[in-house]
Amino acid sequence: MNTKILLAASLIAVFTIGLYAESAVAFAQYMGNVGDSGQTGTYTLEEALELQRRRIESAEANPASGSGTPYLDAGGVIGAAVIAGAVFGGIAGAFFIRGMSGKYAAMGRG
Repeated sequence: MNTKILLAASLIAVFTIGLYAESAVAFAQYMGNVGDSGQTGTYTLEEALELQRRRIESAEANPASGSGTPYLDAGGVIGAAVIAGAVFGGIAGAFFIRGMSGKYAAMGRG
């Protein structure tokens, strides 16, 4: 491939990604509804800290409840990894088996 074309395409891709990445800025989450004077509504910092303290106390009081992440569930971390591995492994296995025979397979094998 021509290196000038490859370089130009790479530069266009970098600048395009930079152009769109500028509009994907994450803003901090505000607490409550912002009023005309800039106040944050009824959900103040003290109320937020109180809610977090209650959540920590609830988690410490119920250690069997865990973090809420279902690791062994099909919708959890390990379940999703097993399902994805089975799907992509099945596809790869089909390609490997299919590749052992055919026009370009090595003579004497398969």
